[in-house]
Amino acid sequence: MRSSEKWGVDVDTAVNLALKELKLSIDDVDVEVLEESSNGFLGIGSKLARVRVTAKETAEKVVKEKATFDDIDAILANLPENRAAALPDDVREDYDKFEAEEREDAKARAKQQKKERRDRRGKRAKNKSSVEYYPEETLLYDVNDLTPVEDHPVKVFLSDIAEKMGIDLSFDVKTGDDIVYVEIKGKDTATIIGKRGQTLDAVQCLASYVVNKDGGSYTRVVLDAENYREKREKTLINLANKLAKKVEKSRKTVTLEPMNPYERKVIHATLQSHPCVTTRSEGRDPYRRVIIEYTK
Repeated sequence: MRSSEKWGVDVDTAVNLALKELKLSIDDVDVEVLEESSNGFLGIGSKLARVRVTAKETAEKVVKEKATFDDIDAILANLPENRAAALPDDVREDYDKFEAEEREDAKARAKQQKKERRDRRGKRAKNKSSVEYYPEETLLYDVNDLTPVEDHPVKVFLSDIAEKMGIDLSFDVKTGDDIVYVEIKGKDTATIIGKRGQTLDAVQCLASYVVNKDGGSYTRVVLDAENYREKREKTLINLANKLAKKVEKSRKTVTLEPMNPYERKVIHATLQSHPCVTTRSEGRDPYRRVIIEYTK
């Protein structure tokens, strides 16, 4: 007969602990108090209560009867409708053959579907990757349409800068409607170009101040050396296409490094007809950047 002895701060607490262990209710047990609890005096000499809780015979019988129904799977398996039926050998062979054919057909269908999905992805990727975008027209001026000028304020200004920098350079100036184009030559052209054209851009900005200092209509000043502007434009066009594909694939925005107005214009012009991305500029010069975003 099952029983449990427990200690507690009082009799009820000890009884509840024993009932919890036996998993029975108070009506299914007999309780015997072995020791009463005592608070003592001012907490000194306090004692815990101890009880013995014993399951009644009727409760034991119920527990045993329930235990015989724990293995539900075994009972269900013995039901007539769930018993395995013995099939004749010829019928079993037909069943096995049919199942084998079904498995082969399922594998073939899955393989074909996988191939079709792969082909569709490859076709989409090929179509996307094969498209390159370019500005509708080049942003560089055709210098052949410009007029050579021997004496020009910007030439004097640039020659003075080269002399003070101690670099060997010469300057060919050509002008047109609202533009002054300067081709820089000499053994120190790499110095005047600088890293990513930063020096060339800075000198070009100063030259623009010289040309436009008197106000009036604005004249654009373009400085070039070793065909750097055209090479840089091609680099920016390739960069724009590469980043547009990245944005189209990941659908995540890409922010470019700070660029001057001309370089930002190349990026915008290159991607203006792209169906899946759009461009915008953010920030203030000289830290203004182009942002390429997914739009589809």
